[in-house]
Order: sequence, then C-alpha cells, then structure tokens
Amino acid sequence: MNAKDHKYQATLNWTGNLGQGTKGYRDYTRDYSIEIEGKPTIHGSSDPAFLGDPKRHNPEDLFLASVSGCHMLWYLHLCSAAGIIVTDYSDNASGTMVENANGSGQFSSVLLQPHVTIKDASRTAEAEQLHHKVGDLCFIARSIKTPIRYQVTISIEPV
Repeated sequence: MNAKDHKYQATLNWTGNLGQGTKGYRDYTRDYSIEIEGKPTIHGSSDPAFLGDPKRHNPEDLFLASVSGCHMLWYLHLCSAAGIIVTDYSDNASGTMVENANGSGQFSSVLLQPHVTIKDASRTAEAEQLHHKVGDLCFIARSIKTPIRYQVTISIEPV
C-alpha cells in the first residue's frame, strides 16, 4: 500500500494586542482567530485559567473535539463496512490536562464515552468491539501520546 500525503492549511491570527503588545502579562488578551479557506472562522483564546476568554474555544477544547470527532468518523466507517447500521451517535468526551510546575503541561488521559444506537441487537458485541479498532486507524489518535480510553454504550433502535 502506498502512503498518500494530505495537506492542510490554517491561518492563525492573534487578535489580542490592546495597543502595547505583550509589554506586560496582563496587557494583552489571548484571543486569536483561525481561518481555513471556505470555512467559518474559529474564534479562540486560552483557557480561562490562563487569562483566556471563556466564551471562545481554547486549544484544549479543540484537541478533545478532534480526538472525539476522528474516533466517531472511523467508527462509522468500520460499522458501515461491517454491515452494522448505526442510527445515532453521541460522545461525552472528557480529558485531563496536567500542568507542570514550570507552566508546561500535557493531557494525561482522554476518555471517550460514545453512546451508539444500532438496528440489530445481535450485533451489539461486534459494534462495541469496533471501538477498540479505531485507535489503530484514527489519524488524530495515531498522532498523539495521550492514552485514550473508551466507555461505550450500545443501544438498539426500537422497532
């Protein structure tokens, strides 16, 4: 199998200069915008714990959403390929970030809690098992060091 390169482009612009740049730690905001051609602008900031705007997405939010979204997309693909009909999917993802004494940090864990509704009750075990194959395929999960755990709930669509 040949590898294929897929290129992505995003432009990030810091919008938090209040007139004095970064002269002092509290003299600027952490606000920024992310622009990707043809898509809505994402307005971001840092986490409120780091003087960010709580109304804007922060990098940690976007990281967790990326892990969850990539997992879902690969899971739906695997179910489709296996003939398992999924009619609903939601995920209450959570993550823990550890801040180190020097101010650096990293996610120590991510927990995905997908709730999946399928049509065929006889495929429940197989539908649950497919979640554990996603980590080998998901582009985001394969690109990070953070352990990802799963607590899956499978429901059967009422007839």
